[in-house]
Amino acid sequence: MLDLKSIDKDWTLFLDRDGVINCENPVGYILSSEELVLYDTVPSAIRLLSGRFALIVVVTNQRGVGKGLMSLKDLEDIHLKMIEIVRNAGGRIDKVYFNTSIADDDPLRKPNPGMAWQAVRDFPGIDLKKSLMVGNTLSDMEFGRNAGMYTVFLKTTLPDLALPNPNIDLSFKDLADFAIALQNG
Repeated sequence: MLDLKSIDKDWTLFLDRDGVINCENPVGYILSSEELVLYDTVPSAIRLLSGRFALIVVVTNQRGVGKGLMSLKDLEDIHLKMIEIVRNAGGRIDKVYFNTSIADDDPLRKPNPGMAWQAVRDFPGIDLKKSLMVGNTLSDMEFGRNAGMYTVFLKTTLPDLALPNPNIDLSFKDLADFAIALQNG
């Protein structure tokens, strides 16, 4: 079981993007930086989390590129805007990993752990046993488990998900609720 008191500067935080950092588009994908809207409390939450974790990385499936609905440049612009908003609030995102494949069996597509392996290659200091995956879907939780991480489920888009669940260590209302609990933990 995950004890929030055990989390220190040796830990890595993995965050999903849509539904965790930014509001989801109810009818499809976020296709441009103009459509990106962060939850109001996220910039300050990530600022708090930046003081607690060695690294903060975002891992996100982005099928819209694979389907030809947006370009890689559109996706990069979205991520640049997200990073800038967080940085302007005093927080940080160290790297964004994404998968654009439309194939469910792609090794980099969550819930497969490929993006976690990419992060470990890029940042050899990452210990996945001292890592936390925060997401809003069961696929995010499975990704965390498949990579050997602890998992935190946010109820932002699935508030009625039945708990307990074997793939979920802890659950919170949203990222701010988690950051405050960690701060007070």
